[in-house]
Amino acid sequence: MQEKKRAIILMNLGSPDSTEVKDVRKYLDEFLMDKRVIHAPWFFRALLVKGLIVPFRAPKSAEAYRTIWWKEGSPLVVLTQQLQKAVQEKVSVPVEIAMRYGNPTPKAAYDSLLKQVPDLEEVILFPLYPHYAMSSYETAVEYMKEVKEKQGYKFTLTIVPPYYNDKDYIKALSASIQPYLKEDYDKIIFSYHGIPERHIKLGDVTGCHCLQTENCCSTPSPAHAYCYRHQTFETTRLVQQELNLPAEKVEQTFQSRLGRDKWLLPFTAVRLAELPNEGVKKVLVVCPAFVSDCLETLEEMAIGGKEIFEHAGGEHFTHIPCMNVQTQWVDALVKLSGAPKTEPVKA
Repeated sequence: MQEKKRAIILMNLGSPDSTEVKDVRKYLDEFLMDKRVIHAPWFFRALLVKGLIVPFRAPKSAEAYRTIWWKEGSPLVVLTQQLQKAVQEKVSVPVEIAMRYGNPTPKAAYDSLLKQVPDLEEVILFPLYPHYAMSSYETAVEYMKEVKEKQGYKFTLTIVPPYYNDKDYIKALSASIQPYLKEDYDKIIFSYHGIPERHIKLGDVTGCHCLQTENCCSTPSPAHAYCYRHQTFETTRLVQQELNLPAEKVEQTFQSRLGRDKWLLPFTAVRLAELPNEGVKKVLVVCPAFVSDCLETLEEMAIGGKEIFEHAGGEHFTHIPCMNVQTQWVDALVKLSGAPKTEPVKA
């Protein structure tokens, strides 16, 4: 039977094209006007984003990007390109990348694949978000569907589901953490990107489970398939189990709060300021919501988080890099994609 003609798209969040304020403003406008990021009527969202948030935030964000920008460009984009190359070496089908916001666009990725495989039958979409959230996984998937429909592409789109509890993902994430456990540390902080609590409630398919009880995330429910909070707790639990981490040395927090909505607690920045007064002087911080290092890990955490912790009296802060292009992660990704592997080259 003839092999179906397939290809892969790795999809990440995105980045401004440069650190110029105009490019950052354009990126933030596209990002924050997404109804799955700020869940509000269009008019109110436009008033808030275009009138208040972006004009004030763009110059500050541009400055933040400048502190972490590489000579090759945005770390997120460069690392995703490196991941593309690493995956391409292991599979026998074309691999492209797309960003939810900014460049390269979904259309550019689709069109590039069609140039390589004009009779393309199936595109495997691999969202580079391990956990399901409206503002990351869902918006990426729905946007790719929308572009495909609008352009009238004939191939099918197969979507890799969230892999927050996948055995190979957990082993790869654990392997990226393992070398840092040789350090003397008091706590390891699992800092996930935060989201508003109402996003959790909006995604509750039962309508009566999420955030209704203190232990909702550990009580079995169909809601967990779309519950970011539950899925992050599961990732932390499974990594803790894989690495045999003492419970008293593990803490989970949420970072990157925006606006006045009630967001998931506890906040990373708040806990980093409190921990030294609790006798925690040496911390390791890992950000499992991200598979590629970006502004939230390189600037907000490795720079900003370190400053907060040390200013409060902390003595040693170590940011653990994302998996990026580590071999075990690349192998896990290839396996999760289900794409045919390249044949070994005979000597």
